Amino acid sequence: MPGKPFDATTKELIRSHPKDWLEYLGLPSRSITLTDADVSTVSAEADKVLVVEADPPYIAHLELQAKYKPDDNERFMVYNVLVGRQLGLPVRTVVFLLRPEADGPGMRAGLQRQFPGEPAYLQFNFRVVRVWEQPVQVFLQGGVGTLPLAPLCNIAPEALPALIRQMEQRIDAEAPDEAGTLWTSTYILMGLRYPREFAAQLLKGVRAMKESVTYQAILEEGEAKGREEGRVEGRVEGERNLLLRLGGKRFGPPDVRTVAAIQAITSLEHLEQLGERMLEVESWAELLQ
Repeated sequence: MPGKPFDATTKELIRSHPKDWLEYLGLPSRSITLTDADVSTVSAEADKVLVVEADPPYIAHLELQAKYKPDDNERFMVYNVLVGRQLGLPVRTVVFLLRPEADGPGMRAGLQRQFPGEPAYLQFNFRVVRVWEQPVQVFLQGGVGTLPLAPLCNIAPEALPALIRQMEQRIDAEAPDEAGTLWTSTYILMGLRYPREFAAQLLKGVRAMKESVTYQAILEEGEAKGREEGRVEGRVEGERNLLLRLGGKRFGPPDVRTVAAIQAITSLEHLEQLGERMLEVESWAELLQ
């Protein structure tokens, strides 16, 4: 998931407030060092690796997922083993599932490999946090580094305005210098569960959002993307109508199946190609073959 906005956001939250994340998980720590482990045989998909001074010392490997892939548990295992070997410490792997779409069979059981009728020769377990199942108070009362996850917790949409006010009180009191970053992170993460327009409206009254250059840039980018998508959709609809009108004159009125088939085409290039082929065929069926 590199390149996704929420990916960069969560990595920054962990980088800025690693202790908050470990405290939420109830993991011990005296001091924490962030590291970007250089494991050449693994893609750079591991979200964050923390070297934790504790008794005993260990590595905290944190993953944040917004979608499910059946082989994710195997990827977690490979990274766990290789980064542990590289740094010479035991590794705790914790996976935060940010929405239900990230859940699946591979997240509900550890990874096990064995031959039929023989004991398992490989077994790997990791901890899973399903954010949407968590009580909102856990994040609301935790460190500010995990506070932007609060709107993704077990909370009804009608309770969100009150939650945002409570978050604003905490951020203004405890992290005013980071307010822009924390609220921008909140907005990006809310997009995993709620429509962007709803999130933007909900956060409209937050003063720090208006002052956040990053947030304003995201809004402008979203508006530009929406305008472009609207233009493309308009051209697609125009090509569909033109195809049906000209085809009706050449082949006769289209039946219900033909209309449905053409309405299902979303590619502008495909529709244009059909228009070019119209003079080369003799029927709707031949055109759509």
